[in-house]
Amino acid sequence: MASLKEIKNRITSVQGTQKITSAMKMVASAKLHKGQRLIENALPYQRKMEEMLAHVQLGANDFDSPFSEVRDVKKVAMVIFSSNTGLCGTFNANVIKQANELIAEYKGMEILIYPVGKKIAKALAREGYPLQEMSDEWEHEVSPSTTNQLASQLMDLFLERNVDKVVLLYHRYHGKSTQLLTSETFLPFHPEADDRWAIQNANFIFEPGCEELLTSLYPRYLKYKLYAVYLSHNVSEHSARMIAMQTATDNADSLLTDLNVYYNKTRQQSITNELLDIMGGSGR
Repeated sequence: MASLKEIKNRITSVQGTQKITSAMKMVASAKLHKGQRLIENALPYQRKMEEMLAHVQLGANDFDSPFSEVRDVKKVAMVIFSSNTGLCGTFNANVIKQANELIAEYKGMEILIYPVGKKIAKALAREGYPLQEMSDEWEHEVSPSTTNQLASQLMDLFLERNVDKVVLLYHRYHGKSTQLLTSETFLPFHPEADDRWAIQNANFIFEPGCEELLTSLYPRYLKYKLYAVYLSHNVSEHSARMIAMQTATDNADSLLTDLNVYYNKTRQQSITNELLDIMGGSGR
């Protein structure tokens, strides 16, 4: 049986850990709310821009954007999003597992891997995969200029035929308790069209012409899409960390309850033994 001092030390240790997990949960919650505001503003803009792009594309019967060109896939670029730090449950483990499956899917092809986050970079480096160098800005609070730079690099690779396909792997945010790990094609890109727009387009005159508009809209949309993807990934990370820290705090509560009961029982037993020793001594 453990001594009272050992149990007391264990209780103190768990209480200290609980303070840390509770503080981390509060920090993650604050970052989550900030990220939610950003993504709530970003997603409607992204959807409206894609809608506009599809709308104009329907009016440009003879124009095929170079960003929509489908080719035989021989070279693939992958942008894989993870976190820079841990303590967020299975968030990174799921990314690493899915990344390995995605790489295996394109086995035999030339693959360029762009790791966003230290966790995926370290995991893939350990497995011997060659990684593209990323800007140090990805290790801090990322701005639209950072994602724009990467988007421009990916678009140039595609236009120059240095890659035939660009794939994104990231967590899509679906609320505080749900982060869906998603693999989707970034390039080639085809805006989702609605059949009713074909009729509506008959009433529109595009100035400048559709081709000029599309030439400008495609790069702008793709840059914003990558920024929205990063926001979704970032909010998902904070959500996963908040849930993990809440679970850890709750587990600490449960453990403290058990330890306090154990401490009281041990203390009671110790007092009983001392009384028995005293009574036994007085009897002699």
